[in-house]
Amino acid sequence: MSPCREVVVKLALNRLDVGLACALIAPMESSATVFIVDDSSAARESLAAMLKARGVVVQTYASAKQFLADVDRISQGCLIVDVRMPGMTGLELQQQLQANGILLAVIMVTGHGDVQMAVRAMQAGAVAYLEKPCQQAELWRNVELALEKNRADHEAQRHRAAIRSRLEQLTADELTVLELMLEGKPNKTIAGELDIGLRTVELRRSNVMKKMQADSLAELVRMALSVEFMPRQSK
Repeated sequence: MSPCREVVVKLALNRLDVGLACALIAPMESSATVFIVDDSSAARESLAAMLKARGVVVQTYASAKQFLADVDRISQGCLIVDVRMPGMTGLELQQQLQANGILLAVIMVTGHGDVQMAVRAMQAGAVAYLEKPCQQAELWRNVELALEKNRADHEAQRHRAAIRSRLEQLTADELTVLELMLEGKPNKTIAGELDIGLRTVELRRSNVMKKMQADSLAELVRMALSVEFMPRQSK
């Protein structure tokens, strides 16, 4: 195993999580597309041919600028991009996607084994860092991983959007009670701090649980953490 590939393997293992593992057993999104960005036409055609043979929808681009003009925040799939390109590099494109809120999973490819570059790409969230010429089995294995990561990322984004929507349904009084609940304060303490009756606290607490669709306080805490809604003393 080359030093470059060994670094990538170790980093990938360190980044495994339950959400991604669960996503791996789910079916792929039929609308997913593999985007290939490489200034080499030969490389683009070779990668595209290998993936089309698997029945994957593929779009190719000769530059990062051309790709950015075509992609949007709802695009689903993954990006295979050459690290070294004229103009915007693969790493710079990866950073631009993140800045634009585009969730495409990224696979970096390069004709030059570079451990430092591999570490930077993986730390920035790349699924894999592959050396050219890519082997079909290795390429497909990583494309499958990238597509499933993208599916999981979009699902998590939809989940967060739903939680934010529920938060917007809470009244100002209910939001105040929610904050105190997240601080771990019992109903009696909340009633004292807000100078309201215990029954009023219980009613608002019940409304919070119903509107947030939470079955327990622990679930409510997880929801709040997922959208970075924190108690007042933690802000």
